[in-house]
Amino acid sequence: MAGERVRLEVKEREDCGSSVSRRLRREGFVPGVLYGSGDPQPFYVGERELRRALGGEHGTHAILDVVLEGKKQEHHAVLKDYQLDPIRSSLVHVDLHEVRLDRPIQAQVTVELVGESAGAKVGGLLSQILRELTVEALPMAIPERFELDISALEIGDSVRVAEIEVPAGATIVDDQDAVVASVTAPRRVDLPEDEVEAVEGEEGEEGEQEAEAGDSAEAEASE
Repeated sequence: MAGERVRLEVKEREDCGSSVSRRLRREGFVPGVLYGSGDPQPFYVGERELRRALGGEHGTHAILDVVLEGKKQEHHAVLKDYQLDPIRSSLVHVDLHEVRLDRPIQAQVTVELVGESAGAKVGGLLSQILRELTVEALPMAIPERFELDISALEIGDSVRVAEIEVPAGATIVDDQDAVVASVTAPRRVDLPEDEVEAVEGEEGEEGEQEAEAGDSAEAEASE
């Protein structure tokens, strides 16, 4: 469960221009915005502090107690979105969403497949169709992840959303009949007739060449 609260101290960002944001990043800060019931609140925070807050046991589902520098009020928030530098993988922007701990929210929860399916062991093809599910629950009750044991899946078997075990107080709002994972029989690769004939022709020519080579060798041996 996402029952972890992490204090995160941030500094108010008065100037939101791109040049200021670039300067902040060069200095090791991440610009961000806190969204909530009032006006959006721009801020910036040290990248190390932010990664530490989001890198705990509960990861991106942790409840952040955001405190603006010089103020005492805590804003309970969850990670709404973030952007990474495509080359350096450093955080370049973060959006937080203020929540009330006594009101349900919706969040995307990862589905992790556990084990090796019986069908895959004999040549079946395992496919994971849904990698995330939308869950509604109180902020502190959002599950960290869903672990789906696929060991018993034979060829032709599948697991639907309705079969996912959900902790008390949480609800999956996705289509209950949607397939999460399945094991199918391997597909036959059927070549077009002209390609089949070409392959067979090549095999025939190779056979004739080998036969001719064999006859020549026998003739030389008899001489």
